[in-house]
Amino acid sequence: MIRGGVLGRLSTVRTVLWWPASRRGRRRLVQGAMLGCVLALAPATWMHATADGRLRTAADVPARDVAVVFGAGLWKGRPTPYLAHRLDTAAALYRDGRVKVVLVTGDNGRVEYDEPDAMRAYLRERGVPDGRIVSDFAGFDTWDSCVRAKKIFGVERAVLVTQGFHIRRAVALCQAAGVDSYGVGVDERRDSVWYYGAVRELVAAGKAAADTAFTPDPTFLGGQETGVAEALASAG
Repeated sequence: MIRGGVLGRLSTVRTVLWWPASRRGRRRLVQGAMLGCVLALAPATWMHATADGRLRTAADVPARDVAVVFGAGLWKGRPTPYLAHRLDTAAALYRDGRVKVVLVTGDNGRVEYDEPDAMRAYLRERGVPDGRIVSDFAGFDTWDSCVRAKKIFGVERAVLVTQGFHIRRAVALCQAAGVDSYGVGVDERRDSVWYYGAVRELVAAGKAAADTAFTPDPTFLGGQETGVAEALASAG
């Protein structure tokens, strides 16, 4: 009886703490919850609105001089399947004449981990000439890649290549960084990795909104590079 009475009182205390007794208090609690939901979804709504009308397929994307391919991890020194699919799409865009140069941007923050060189090797294996591939070794996240494409490599217009769950954020951030962008979202089967990426995008949308609002410098900026200009000159 004592134990039951204590549990009952604890239950009552929890109810009092979490649910206001007055109607006005309950209304304010519900309104606060609704406002929280709106604020949480606002960045994702902004991303979708910004990218709307700029998403294409590899078959109908407008021709641009440069394709930007974002890194997506390595496995034993080779591109992961998701990254390989991005690179396959970029190689197809090059073969179809929709782009002239491919800018591969990824993480080379450690000597033993080099996304851009692995991406370059993969593209060469699929027929893209080495002279038409440019490497950005400091693309540590999407914002860094977009800002560096503009400020370091001088990219004004580009086709962005990444998975469908990431493409809207990529387009929104590159637009904010000053790169006139169209996005090609690579289709993937709905496996656990896809669902993880889709959920992660909801969280990443908040950082994306903050990046566009405060426009921080990338992790590493450095001086301007002529790789893209030289590759385009060699392409005629």
